[in-house]
Amino acid sequence: MDDDTRERLNRGRDHYQAGEYDLAEAYLTEIADRDGEFADVFDMLGVIYHQQGRVTDAERMFERALRINANYTDAALNLAVTYNDLGKYKEANAIYARLIDASKNAPRQLDPYARGKLANMHADLGAAYRDLGQLADAVREYETALALCPTFHDLRTRLGSTLREVGNLGAAAREFERVREEKPGYVPARLHLGLVYYGLGRRPEALAEWQEILAMEPLNKSAAMYIAMVSGVAPPIPDIPSSR
Repeated sequence: MDDDTRERLNRGRDHYQAGEYDLAEAYLTEIADRDGEFADVFDMLGVIYHQQGRVTDAERMFERALRINANYTDAALNLAVTYNDLGKYKEANAIYARLIDASKNAPRQLDPYARGKLANMHADLGAAYRDLGQLADAVREYETALALCPTFHDLRTRLGSTLREVGNLGAAAREFERVREEKPGYVPARLHLGLVYYGLGRRPEALAEWQEILAMEPLNKSAAMYIAMVSGVAPPIPDIPSSR
């Protein structure tokens, strides 16, 4: 690499890291046109194009980055997101599977940021399956996400509510109880847990959950409504919207 290319590459990276994408794009595009061997240049251009709404161009850049370096985790994750945006779910799933296999074979290969990003991708796919009524597939995606990031309580809550939808109240209760144990103040899980207890005929435990929520959040309308319903001073309990 000559000095001029190195200087332009450094400037492009600096502008990119600073979020100055317009300035970064000028330098990075010139380098990409001049020398096609820098995988991170194509990855950065892909991110910039994605931010600009040029999703097809972003796809092309991420694919180019991976042709240069097939093990470039960030580019693979970014390409999976882009495939999802383009409705290419089969292609996105293939990347997920490859990354999961890589993480199993070399657990240290994925850093926490990459694991979190990948977990959220699986969660998004789970939500898509759930919206289509494919609940078994949704459960599988949420479980995969939690295998990567077990402390993502919002994802565990989504898994629990999906299990409740398929009628597996016992498994749903275990997921919500785990959230309660690890993060007692996470109210969405505890609202769902109360409903599961009620569905299992465990009325006193359901009331206790909602009463504890009111102790933490005296103005929580959902908890107050469920208590009133179970106490017989309001219409029967409707289902609460699932946390997606």
